[in-house]
Amino acid sequence: GGSGKQSLSKLAAHLCGMTTYMIVISGNYGINSLREDLQKMYKRAGVKGEGILFLFTDSQITDEKFLVFINDLLSSGEIPDLFAIEDKDEIINTMRGEVKAAGLVESREVCWDFFINKVRTNLHMVFTCSPVGEQFRVRAQRFLAMINSTVIDWFQPW
Repeated sequence: GGSGKQSLSKLAAHLCGMTTYMIVISGNYGINSLREDLQKMYKRAGVKGEGILFLFTDSQITDEKFLVFINDLLSSGEIPDLFAIEDKDEIINTMRGEVKAAGLVESREVCWDFFINKVRTNLHMVFTCSPVGEQFRVRAQRFLAMINSTVIDWFQPW
């Protein structure tokens, strides 16, 4: 084994009553598969209000474009064009009741912002990686949220 990053992340999620979600990389897993997985996590966190821990490792980066989504998720919580217009409309309509109950105006923008705020509250990401080597340095320079929008826990030998 490793240093226990994934095990401790799963334990922390369990203690917080959250569901751990890991993507499963297969031969045909690509950017569209990641988009679908992120959509599922966003709906569970934003519509259902479920606590989700998205556990992602550097070995799961089969396409560097994955890091564009991860960077947006970490920096603002909102990934542009994650949802098709009709899916976004469905989410907005689903959120109207909660928005009204919160005493807010039921406009499209307010409903979407309410959804994104619930995602920010309920969806947490753990990105485990090895800081050794050139790849980590290059990725950290290209995708600034990996450093600026995270808490870094260094795991030392036991």
